[in-house]
Amino acid sequence: MKKAILATKVGMTQIFNEDGVLTPVTVLQAGPCVVTQIKTVENDGYNAVQVGFVDKKDRIVNVDKNGKKEIIHRHGVTKAEKGHFDKAGVTGKRFVREFKFENAEEYQLAQEIKADIFEAGDKVDATAISKGKGFQGAIKRFNQHRGPMAHGSKFHRHQGSNGACSDPSRVFKGKGMPGHMGAKRTTVQNLEVVKVDAENNLLLIKGAVPGPKKSLVTIKESVKSV
Repeated sequence: MKKAILATKVGMTQIFNEDGVLTPVTVLQAGPCVVTQIKTVENDGYNAVQVGFVDKKDRIVNVDKNGKKEIIHRHGVTKAEKGHFDKAGVTGKRFVREFKFENAEEYQLAQEIKADIFEAGDKVDATAISKGKGFQGAIKRFNQHRGPMAHGSKFHRHQGSNGACSDPSRVFKGKGMPGHMGAKRTTVQNLEVVKVDAENNLLLIKGAVPGPKKSLVTIKESVKSV
């Protein structure tokens, strides 16, 4: 892997190409990311580049007259995190991920990675946490068929038979049943980069990308081509 970046999902829209063909696209705010650590075989056992994305405020601690500490900004950068970012010479970041680049030794601390590492026509893989749907039935969750909807039927939207009678006398693992749907790490492969706005660090990717708006999306060059 030579190219990857962190992004947040802006939303979906549609654009027309030079031939007037309409293309649905997902708009991503890709970077700028900064290199926060260079991992090497000598120190860490493998080569990788750790990057940070989206600024994060420091944790604010207030001390009263009695010497009691009170954390005001609870979700800020901790003291340990602040030391890590200060060592790299960057401000605190909300998202920190690492990529096993083939050319990891070429990167430097505090180096910026922007959307212009990609270009129109590139194939990428998008990874994010899918939208949570809550508790759903088997029809919506696994696309199973429903039963007859007539008044005499007593089987409508149930998931069907759970198991046979005497053999095997149990329910197999993995059977499609009602339960929590979504909110899982999902990867969509071989998506096409339609347009790159280097000035505003925007990527326009053809089709849908997993996750709700403002969610974190990891964009990597595709591991396989169609």
